[in-house]
Amino acid sequence: MTDQTDASSVLAPADGTNGSGIRVVVADDQALVRMGLATMLGTEPDITVVGQAADGATAVELARSQRPDVVCMDIRMPGTDGIAATRALCGPDVEDPIPVLVLTTFDVDEYLFGALEAGASGFLLKDAEPAVLVDAVRSVAAGQGMLANTLTKRVLREVVTRRRTQPVTAARATELLTPRELDILLLLAQGMSNEEIAGALVVEVSTVKSHLARAMPKLGVRSRLQAVVWAYQNGIVELGG
Repeated sequence: MTDQTDASSVLAPADGTNGSGIRVVVADDQALVRMGLATMLGTEPDITVVGQAADGATAVELARSQRPDVVCMDIRMPGTDGIAATRALCGPDVEDPIPVLVLTTFDVDEYLFGALEAGASGFLLKDAEPAVLVDAVRSVAAGQGMLANTLTKRVLREVVTRRRTQPVTAARATELLTPRELDILLLLAQGMSNEEIAGALVVEVSTVKSHLARAMPKLGVRSRLQAVVWAYQNGIVELGG
């Protein structure tokens, strides 16, 4: 059943927030799902749910006022849907983006393509195990996105086969990136975390972060997930079967 509450349904956490840990906004038009996600995340000692929204417009308003570390965004909501809300929060024209983790029961490519193009940091189906959701929130909050799950891999595969539209070629990548930045991009495309990349290259994690911070503007992307998509679209790496 779809919840019919309006923008006044924005809910602040009962115990407030002290600014520590990971601050999350949950947006879903179904009240039971929304409250269940908020309750589950709120039981984690390092996560505070700072608000809930029943539609995309309210989610955008709440996120801009609360500045959470992650917005858990449903795709299909009344009025402003999750894709439009994601674009408003972390699209290419947003100066100070807020990371969005898309949660959906709809395993439909077009919805996921839209969320990816809107700037989402990751995707997760709502039937994922609670521990997977918690890990995803932590990963997105840490700036690592969701790169390793099978849903993201399938979306990447479809992007490569159906939407290879980027004008830059693999040869051009060597002109855009330094050798070390290219090394990191290749490892990132394998789904490695900053810590794993640092271990593989025998460098500090801070060094990996610095290289990524310099590389992403060169590629015209704003997140790790978008950097990986860029690598696949331009043939820098190939997505295995």
